[in-house]
Amino acid sequence: MWFKNLTIFRLTESFLLSTEELEQKLATLAFHHCGPHEEFSLGWTSPLGKSGQQLTHSSNGFIMLCGKKEERVLPSAVINELVQEKISEKEDQQARKLSKKERTEIKDEIIFDSLPKAFTFSRKIYLYIDPKDGYVIVDSASAKSAEDILSLLRKSLGSLPAIPLNTINKPSTVMTDWLLTQQVPSGITIEDECELRSPEESGSIIRCKRHDLSLPEIKNHLDSGKEAIKLAVSWEERLSFIIDENLAIKRLRFLELIQDQVSDIEVNDAAAQFDVDFSIMSAELANFIPRLLDLFGGEIQA
Repeated sequence: MWFKNLTIFRLTESFLLSTEELEQKLATLAFHHCGPHEEFSLGWTSPLGKSGQQLTHSSNGFIMLCGKKEERVLPSAVINELVQEKISEKEDQQARKLSKKERTEIKDEIIFDSLPKAFTFSRKIYLYIDPKDGYVIVDSASAKSAEDILSLLRKSLGSLPAIPLNTINKPSTVMTDWLLTQQVPSGITIEDECELRSPEESGSIIRCKRHDLSLPEIKNHLDSGKEAIKLAVSWEERLSFIIDENLAIKRLRFLELIQDQVSDIEVNDAAAQFDVDFSIMSAELANFIPRLLDLFGGEIQA
């Protein structure tokens, strides 16, 4: 359950629903398996998995939710081959070239006929609501996936005024300065990975892994105009992660200081372990997010 990525949204209005009210609204879009002709299905499932039935899990004022997406696998190469075979067959029969509209109709028919026979795979997307500080935090490295689950939440609730975090200083500008000067704010340590990009459209990209980022070659790239769009850092020896140019946090790891807190608490079952993990994780992130915003000049108020 420990989040590996953070895509953070700011609630622009107070979140006032009780967990009971939220539970009822989520139930209207509970997960169901794909129907025979559905390409995908997205809905809510219990964050506790088999250990629970409730669609919400609360701890210390934070509310954990879990979306589940099931998709049918239709390999494009297979579909395209079937489409071309059908088109060739019809063109031979009718002794003419089919129109674009007819080709599209053939493809749609083949997809429709193939869907019930396609395999499915599923994945879960965790998120939690912080009503006190006004955040929705999604465990997703993909902006699209985060927006998809936020859209599901909006649909469940009727509306949800939430926007991406926006800071006064651009993350890429600040991270570039850290690398140029090798001076970072208190508690921040630059690690050994970054991604640099030239500002022009279709600009060149340099990716460095397991690399000393204080070496002159990095500064040379920055002096030539490249900007840091991803940077691996650690915070207070508690968290390590990559920050990107959109203020998304990726490859998040909770370090030994945090894991020691978890191991000090004895639990008897999976549900209790989930609660311990969520409590410690959410408390840690509640301390970290304001510091994250401070690093980039503070938040632009909506």
